[in-house]
Amino acid sequence: MANHSQLGFQDASSPIMEELIEFHDHALMVALAICSLVLYLLTLMLMEKLSSNTVDAQEVELVWTILPAIVLIMLALPSLQILYMMDEIDEPDLTLKAIGHQWYWTYEYTDFKDLSFDSYMLPTTDLPLGHFRLLEVDHRIVIPMESPIRVIITADDVLHSWAIPSLGVKTDAIPGRLNQTSFITTRPGIFYGQCSEICGANHSFMPIVVESAPLTYFENWSSLLSS
Repeated sequence: MANHSQLGFQDASSPIMEELIEFHDHALMVALAICSLVLYLLTLMLMEKLSSNTVDAQEVELVWTILPAIVLIMLALPSLQILYMMDEIDEPDLTLKAIGHQWYWTYEYTDFKDLSFDSYMLPTTDLPLGHFRLLEVDHRIVIPMESPIRVIITADDVLHSWAIPSLGVKTDAIPGRLNQTSFITTRPGIFYGQCSEICGANHSFMPIVVESAPLTYFENWSSLLSS
């Protein structure tokens, strides 16, 4: 969970988010190298007199043409790899359908016969001690950890967006269209997200809470809820 003094990302809880953070650090190092080089060249040109070698040099022009191409390749290759990993959905263990409404979520576990519920934000007056205000819900999504989860996302009225930062998931919920995403939780815990689309007056009051638990806990929870 993020805090007020946090400058970086939340702790990654899925392999995709780990890759995204690593790519972010890689891109920042490339940007730092470019800024340092440009600053050095500007300082050099301001401190020294211009000469014919500085104004007209084919070797320099060749370098500043090839070097950006190499930098773009260094950024493009890992980026394409991550995009492929995010779109790849291979034999999920569980399929969850998320439907966005104004302003709450409905979840359906399609692998079970009668397992669906609405998820509303808990009012501050009903919030248990120690829970997060404006982020806690009355019904959490419970999933087995270390299992591939596929989420089919749509909306019933207007545009919404199903986003959980620590899992590296953000997919638009569009009326009349089914979008899908997938993730794997690498550890047990409770992960918070929100609708990240401006969907109306209560846009900021559509929290998402995913509870990752061992398989035995999930089986007991699902049997109690569906009975």
